Amino acid sequence: RQWDSLRTYASSKGIRFIGDLPIYVLHDSADVWAHQEIFELDPKGQPTRVAGVPPDLFSKNGQRWGNPLYRWDVLKQHNYDWWIERLRVSYTRFDAVRLDHFIGFQQYWAVPADHPTARRGKWLPGPGADLFTALERSLGRGRLIAEDLGKTTPEVHALRDRFNLPGMRVLHFAFSGGVSGDYHLPVNHPQNAIVYTGTHDNNTSLGWFREAPTRQRMRAIRTLGIEGQDIHRYFIRGALGSRANIAILPLQDL
Repeated sequence: RQWDSLRTYASSKGIRFIGDLPIYVLHDSADVWAHQEIFELDPKGQPTRVAGVPPDLFSKNGQRWGNPLYRWDVLKQHNYDWWIERLRVSYTRFDAVRLDHFIGFQQYWAVPADHPTARRGKWLPGPGADLFTALERSLGRGRLIAEDLGKTTPEVHALRDRFNLPGMRVLHFAFSGGVSGDYHLPVNHPQNAIVYTGTHDNNTSLGWFREAPTRQRMRAIRTLGIEGQDIHRYFIRGALGSRANIAILPLQDL
């Protein structure tokens, strides 16, 4: 009731809320307990494979998140009703919902549950367009945001664009050079996107600038026209000046 009251008041002032929906749920959650048939569990209710991401430049062992994986074949048999209801409830709380780890809907990293790291996992196909067609049919279009950061592929981008979902661009990633950096440069932002100076996983913009390699700092100075010490203001201006329809500024940068 308190949240609904706050949301009604905010709406009267033209303010809308974006929720965040993790792709996975915890093993000890009510969802897994009540719907064991849609998760990869053994007869004792323990996960047989768990979620994560493979090794990369940031982690030689990858990331073993430990969440039980979905049995997408079973979910499909039931027209993805669990996902539909999960989002239906989220839409009663928020005006739009950011889908965390959007990559996992196209392909996901499956790690044997008895392995302590994510090194021995393998890629498996996700539900892809089949899931989003079911969601759109039941809930309509236009209220989802794709958190499409990480090891994306052309197939991930195609899935995002097929359903007209805005993706994410992050200014902190724009100055590393190469294809990855170019993707996040303001000049390459599409309108149907959300630009962030940085996310909850990043340093502040001032902290990023102080710690970044010299080459990246110089690129940021040239691209954003930085002069003086108020580094964060130039990042904010760069985000607000982007072609992307929405800019999100972390409170720390403000």
